[in-house]
Amino acid sequence: MNYEQIRKRADQLRAIPLSSVLRVWGAQPDPLDKAKWHTPQGVLSVTGAKFINWNRGVGGGGAIDLVIHLNQLGFKEALHWLARHFPVPTLQIDQPLPNAGLKLPPPNPGQLSRVRHYLLHQRRLPPALIDSLIDDGSLYADYRANAVFLLLGEKNIPVGAELRGTDHQPWRGMAPGSKKDRGYFSIATTSVAAIILCESAIDAISCFALHPQHRCISTAGARPNPCWLGPLLDQGYQVCCGFDTDSTGEAMARAMIALYPSIQRLAPPRHDWNDALRSPR
Repeated sequence: MNYEQIRKRADQLRAIPLSSVLRVWGAQPDPLDKAKWHTPQGVLSVTGAKFINWNRGVGGGGAIDLVIHLNQLGFKEALHWLARHFPVPTLQIDQPLPNAGLKLPPPNPGQLSRVRHYLLHQRRLPPALIDSLIDDGSLYADYRANAVFLLLGEKNIPVGAELRGTDHQPWRGMAPGSKKDRGYFSIATTSVAAIILCESAIDAISCFALHPQHRCISTAGARPNPCWLGPLLDQGYQVCCGFDTDSTGEAMARAMIALYPSIQRLAPPRHDWNDALRSPR
């Protein structure tokens, strides 16, 4: 990145709410004073984007200063820490059209039976759900016999696709040019009680099989802050974070809940939702 891009990225990271940083870092809120947080560095008071450490008589402004203070890091290391815990979309001066540069693999009906066999017999996904997704075009097979799960954006325009290999070697990827922040793969009924966020399309289908009254969405990887999440919450839905039950899933779930405290954690009872679906109940 050039200097201007670095400056803009730093401005993005600096604007992360201090309370979110403190929650992810593990600071404890004071039960009597919402502005105070207890840390190993001392008691911090937070007012908007500014903080002060009363024990040490020092303070600062913005998330970067706070991470430098909490972790005793340099500026560059603090940027890396924030970027790792709070991924944010790259700023672009000229936003491309939703499908600019997207290269979806063409459908290959001749490979569909192989993809369907993999999803039904190895992933144990319900046939009715798979057939419904195939019928509406959300799922198809490409010439390599990959399962292709479409990410849909505004007006149901494809903005990307998750690809899952169906041979004996596990493989997953994205269609070239996919824009994960412009849309997502989802499965739902007409009546939605709540939304569950999952790490992949297969997990979303598995989760829906276990929770058919919910809308299950794939974030295409454990990401705490996709661009579409805020507007989704603004619609008033109850949202649960159903990321995998592992260190990455737990860390990304904590980061998401720190940014959006209304989101609840709903961990899969096994490593992921597909493991839960395939496990004896």
